[in-house]
Amino acid sequence: MYWVVLIASGVLEAVWATALAASKGFRRPWPVVVFAVSITLSLLGLAWAMQEIPVGTAYAVWVGVGAVLTVLVAVLRGEEKLDVKRALVLMALVGCVVGLKVVS
Repeated sequence: MYWVVLIASGVLEAVWATALAASKGFRRPWPVVVFAVSITLSLLGLAWAMQEIPVGTAYAVWVGVGAVLTVLVAVLRGEEKLDVKRALVLMALVGCVVGLKVVS
């Protein structure tokens, strides 16, 4: 259950990062609301998961999931380009996250 919450918290990291960018420096109210709610839930989930999962592993998984999904959202929205090099690095990051789960 801790791993499910940790992964969900990583997904929420992508939500708050995307909302933060959409807020245009906290000048747009709805993205600010989405940011505030999602960052709160993301950090609460991370903190809860750290009760059972070691801090280094939990943080690395949380950041990895959030980073990969944030990039993918930006690519899907046409805000960033995904070339072969970036795709390989993202796949390596996912592999590292999976590897941390396997060895934990």
